[in-house]
Amino acid sequence: MKMGKVVFIGAGPGDPELLTVKAKNRLEEADVVLYAGSLVNPEVLKWARKDAEIVNTASLTLEEITDIMIKRAKEGKLVARLKSGDFSIYGALIEEIWALEDAGVPYELVPGITAAIGAASVLGIELTLPKISQTVIITRASGAVPMEGSIKDYAPHLMKGASMAIYTGVQLIDKVVRELKEGGVPDDMPVVVVYKATWPDQKIIRGTVGDIAQKVKAEKITKDSMILVGKIADPSRYKDQIRSSVYDPSHAHSFRPKKKEH
Repeated sequence: MKMGKVVFIGAGPGDPELLTVKAKNRLEEADVVLYAGSLVNPEVLKWARKDAEIVNTASLTLEEITDIMIKRAKEGKLVARLKSGDFSIYGALIEEIWALEDAGVPYELVPGITAAIGAASVLGIELTLPKISQTVIITRASGAVPMEGSIKDYAPHLMKGASMAIYTGVQLIDKVVRELKEGGVPDDMPVVVVYKATWPDQKIIRGTVGDIAQKVKAEKITKDSMILVGKIADPSRYKDQIRSSVYDPSHAHSFRPKKKEH
């Protein structure tokens, strides 16, 4: 029997139309679809075949998930593994890949839009600003799982032209704020929390390090949110300071040489 294949698909932050064309094509072709029901918008499944086997992996362990993928691929089937956002940031991708490699099952990777980008799009902001913020720190908060490094360790960079995108932190908002302050971030630093970015029921909570925890609690938001911290969270403060050199008429580059003065 011919070996099948597993296709990892980034399902995006929520809006099913934010799948890439390649992701939609692979999903339409798949014999089996495994999706993280606790995170992936089930509306994405409208692109799946009517006769496809659909598996909600929300209650399954890593071993149970990989066993299904390996078994179905060895039956010659095309297996689509839908992961929320983009699997290249958080999502246990490498562990599933290792299991497939050990089993001799081929795989393909189709990236998606991560929640940080979805949130920035919803807000109409950039995660960098010319001459204001040039670095993006992507991190996550954790209550019980030990991690190397913490928000406190990275927080000082917010005072040196960096922005921070924090995953899995809204349920720990007091801890997040405390670590930002311990890292030297002042109370007036802008913060935006986006709940379920690009979903129909998304919410946007704007504030500062000093008041964001109170605002989040008032909205009773405890999950599915992206926290963006830094000057980029309120770009209106810098409206008169920002000018991209690439599009500045006084700046020359290979596609737009400096004009001769007459």
